[in-house]
Amino acid sequence: MTEAEEVGFKTVELEHQGESPAPESSAQISPPGGQEEAEPSPTDQADQTGEEAGVPPDARSTGNRWVSALDQFKLKRFFVLRPGTMNQAIEDIGALVDKEVDGTVQSVWLMAEVDHWNNEKERVVLITDNSLLICKYDFMMLNCEQIQRIPLNFVDRISHGVFSFPKRSLLLREGEGVRIFWDRLREPSFSSRWNPFATDYPFITFTYHPVRNASDKFTTLCEVQNFREQLKEAAQKAHAAKPVPGKANGVLVLHQPIEIEAYVGLMSFIGNQNKLGYCLARGNIGF
Repeated sequence: MTEAEEVGFKTVELEHQGESPAPESSAQISPPGGQEEAEPSPTDQADQTGEEAGVPPDARSTGNRWVSALDQFKLKRFFVLRPGTMNQAIEDIGALVDKEVDGTVQSVWLMAEVDHWNNEKERVVLITDNSLLICKYDFMMLNCEQIQRIPLNFVDRISHGVFSFPKRSLLLREGEGVRIFWDRLREPSFSSRWNPFATDYPFITFTYHPVRNASDKFTTLCEVQNFREQLKEAAQKAHAAKPVPGKANGVLVLHQPIEIEAYVGLMSFIGNQNKLGYCLARGNIGF
């Protein structure tokens, strides 16, 4: 890769700037006039099982309400869920898109980036005609702090699957993710592997944002599979429109485990447990 090509991947520091439809309900056909005896519903079976186990239905429903209330409390701490915050972020970042370089914005996504040390970071991702834009947005101050631009005609591989770690690693990550590569010939250096702040990796990894189940709107914004499909289509169009000399034009999509070469990960464990990579209401500090 020449020096001119590497310029496209530099991080740009910025100064401060001023739903899917609900699923259709499936109709159930009742048996004709009393010829067959109705089977008990799963809820009735659960109630019968609970009664046989000696657990009153009221106690079970109370416990479910407490779990639901706790989940709702945790979700409300995310600033991205505040009314109008996400719309403001899309408007602010959209004003920073260079139409001559990036083209028109095709879609906007809310993702969690997972770096090479297993640290999670909140990101707003834009797919445009010519670029993939990864934005660090401050949802508290409503300010875009950083944008990383990746030309789509350099994207050559997309892998998706579950996360995996080396055999002797103490870390564990559930769920699935997607990893985007844009230089298959370049491997991270030894110093970059052991530097938690390294930014010269030729790939980036995303997974689901914690608020994806908050509402239908955020379920659509955080859907990794749809993001992967749209990114593949956009990258293939960019390859056809602007082929890169010396590179195989096309995008290879692989379904395979996404390996993170981290072993102890004390910093990522503390950071991920406390959601330090997210804009979160953390309460009062002090007296």
